[in-house]
Amino acid sequence: MPLIAHSNLPSFSRLKDEGETILSKDRANNQVIRELHIGLLNMMPDAALEATERQFFRLVGHSNQIAQFYLHPFTLKSIKRGEKASQHIKQHYQTFADIKAQGLDALIITGAYVEQADLQKAVFYEALKEVVDWSYDHITSTLCSCLATHAVLEFRYGQKRQAIGKKCWGLFPHQVLDRQHPLMSGVNTRFDVPHSRFNEISKAQFNTAGVKILVNSKAGAHLGVSEDLLRIVFFQGHPEYDTISLLKEYKREIIAYLAKARQTYPPFPEHYLGEQSKAILDEYQAKLLTKEFSISDFPEQLISQTLGNTWHDASRQIISNWIGCVYQVTHEDINKPFMKGINPHDPLNLKRPLYQ
Repeated sequence: MPLIAHSNLPSFSRLKDEGETILSKDRANNQVIRELHIGLLNMMPDAALEATERQFFRLVGHSNQIAQFYLHPFTLKSIKRGEKASQHIKQHYQTFADIKAQGLDALIITGAYVEQADLQKAVFYEALKEVVDWSYDHITSTLCSCLATHAVLEFRYGQKRQAIGKKCWGLFPHQVLDRQHPLMSGVNTRFDVPHSRFNEISKAQFNTAGVKILVNSKAGAHLGVSEDLLRIVFFQGHPEYDTISLLKEYKREIIAYLAKARQTYPPFPEHYLGEQSKAILDEYQAKLLTKEFSISDFPEQLISQTLGNTWHDASRQIISNWIGCVYQVTHEDINKPFMKGINPHDPLNLKRPLYQ
């Protein structure tokens, strides 16, 4: 079902131009269809702020559940922003106070760019903890991506992430461990997942926390769920990434190298580029380092035409299943078969959305 353009957020127009189904608020009000209100705590850096909006909006919008989706983006004041991003946030984002006042059915928390392992040194540590604590008590389910997963494992389970020595960066094959879990319904048993991180929560740490790992790989655990089935969904990878996201990240790493923000020229993301693309980028590197080329000559368009996508179908199905679980809890019968395992005596699981 469609996303509802309930504000003038530019991502709605951009997605509509790309062919996504976006309804105006007036059209939505004329339809007798249940609503789901989903918060998006966007902690990504300025360069990826709006792209991350669109990535998660697409995943939610492609859910096949009978509902209209209202997405409510917000961020944390403690994250330093440039002028353009600050203006975008001021015009189009809500405050956390707004979010708390209106309530949500579900929440998505994005990753963030923090290389150091110790999250307590992150400027947004306390603000993020406040959001997580509130969501745990007031929202049916919270879906966490990458750093958000690491933060919640520390906040709620005392499991601190560990540095892995080098960046885990690329596209990695994964396998479903529990095919019967409701989040895995209709998902291929094997699929790829993009990762981009310097730190990890190990499989042993997930197990110690009582988190059930549903999808695993040699790059580490990707998808897990809290012991109460639905309250927290953990992604350690980036299921939301576009086909070109790792390529754009590679370009940003080159820019960081040129600005002397990193000491070495970046390696290729693993298992992502074909041999011809690597040869083109090797030639680009040689000419860039001899000043024959500049960053404006980066062959993004040429390389992007060669890239495949082996994760979006699985990601969309998992998010669709998640939305279905949230919808059942908030709008329908808690005792439906695929919701087996949720405690019907838990008041949180019987909540109804504030939007009726």
